[in-house]
Amino acid sequence: MPQKVQGVIARAKDAPVELTTIVIPDPGAGEAVVRIQACGVCHTDLHYRDGGINDEFPFLLGHEAAGIVEEVGPGVTEVAPGDYVILNWRAVCGQCRACLRGRPWYCFATHNATQKMTLEDGTELSPALGIGAFAEKTLVAAGQCTKVDPAAAPEAAGLLGCGVMAGIGAAINTGGVTRGDTVAVLGCGGVGDAAIMGAALAGAGTIIAVDVEDTKLEWAKGAGATHTVNSSRTDPVEAIRELTGGFGADVVIDAVGRPETYKQAFYARDLAGVVVLVGVPNPTMTLELPLADVFGRGGALKSSWYGDCLPSRDFPMLIDLYLQGRLDLDAFVSERIGLGDIEAAFTKMHDGAVLRSVVVLEGATV
Repeated sequence: MPQKVQGVIARAKDAPVELTTIVIPDPGAGEAVVRIQACGVCHTDLHYRDGGINDEFPFLLGHEAAGIVEEVGPGVTEVAPGDYVILNWRAVCGQCRACLRGRPWYCFATHNATQKMTLEDGTELSPALGIGAFAEKTLVAAGQCTKVDPAAAPEAAGLLGCGVMAGIGAAINTGGVTRGDTVAVLGCGGVGDAAIMGAALAGAGTIIAVDVEDTKLEWAKGAGATHTVNSSRTDPVEAIRELTGGFGADVVIDAVGRPETYKQAFYARDLAGVVVLVGVPNPTMTLELPLADVFGRGGALKSSWYGDCLPSRDFPMLIDLYLQGRLDLDAFVSERIGLGDIEAAFTKMHDGAVLRSVVVLEGATV
């Protein structure tokens, strides 16, 4: 029968979030109910609250989560009750033109739960990125659940569900960083630091972190940066060139997503180098570049959506690296909070005071 649990919603644009009772239906065909153990506070949740995604209020926020499968609906074979999973927001269909061409990370028909979670009065909720994990339990498509080793701490593992995977994937999957490459990362928040970790994992020789805040540059050193540049005091393009023998970096990752940082990334790359945009731009932003420069420099200009990841492939691999001590996911956890602390966490995130605040629910490591 349907369950009543506590969850955090955004009822209206720019209004403070609310902790309230939500109703979780029994899972239908292809669906699963997951008991949430931990969920990171991501910028995307703030964008939902502020009306920056769409206006389908009220939203059930939260999407960067790990938990335990509690129930599954008819036809579910991917997971079973008791499985420890990371939730993902790109459950591939296996049938679209991208999937059939062997490129499922570009799937055009990712799916979510068919049924709606609601408020007690029957008002339907829009789950953030099809997940809605700022709640004790949530309803998702079974394909959104990726089974991983239960030895991994939920507050660390859940971060692969969005920001950390986006950054690591931007370096490894999209940027193709490999042994000995020079890499520059613009913007050293959670996604940027994850890109730095990804570049280090891939064997990059020189990793240059660029930000306007010295505190974030210190975080970047901990993530594996070999050099740092404060772009509020130093021209980042010239600094990156100086640190790469005058040539520019092989791969430059823009984890900010603004026209000015993208231009810096474009001109800071080596000839035939790669620019990767993983920072999310505002829909009103535009970019102008001399077409002759685009042609004359060669290389590739790429966008990275969710780190071009395939959760079934990448999540278990990265969790194994974490458990081996080779990927420090714990470093991203700045603080552990409760469901009632999310509005304050948004403020800290907006002010750049944390890498990640993580909501920890019953059953997680504290």
